[in-house]
Amino acid sequence: MPIAIAISATLAILSLAVIFGTDMSVAVVQRAVYRELDDRTMVRVVGRGHFYGDRRFPVIGIGGTIATAATVVLAFVGVSPLAGTLAAAGLVLLLIWLALFATIAKPINAVLTAAADAGEAPSDARALQDRWESIIVPRAILLGLAIALLCATLFLV
Repeated sequence: MPIAIAISATLAILSLAVIFGTDMSVAVVQRAVYRELDDRTMVRVVGRGHFYGDRRFPVIGIGGTIATAATVVLAFVGVSPLAGTLAAAGLVLLLIWLALFATIAKPINAVLTAAADAGEAPSDARALQDRWESIIVPRAILLGLAIALLCATLFLV
């Protein structure tokens, strides 16, 4: 059982680390770059990024979520309530991240992707981007903490 837990936690960590790294990159670097661009260029760059990200990241995110949930179950069953609780706390943080993404980021992604495809810059493009960016630091923190909790779970295996 410890091997199964280690495998599921490691897969979860690796998957979530991809998304965490992307969120951190946006929070630390890309936000500053977007502020230097004119609206049309910003919409084109951001919209195209969302076009590809919204098609490629779900497989990674779903895999990480499934691996995290598996870690929770396996840890409760096979190791200890403490390991299970740590993994479950990580899963809760991941689900909060997903809720933020689904309710705030994803709808904005769709608008900016459509605008980029049409070669347009909506009049509220900056406001949309500001709203999207308003949750990027909390999203990065949530994923960072979830990954840390999964790492802590590995110490108990």
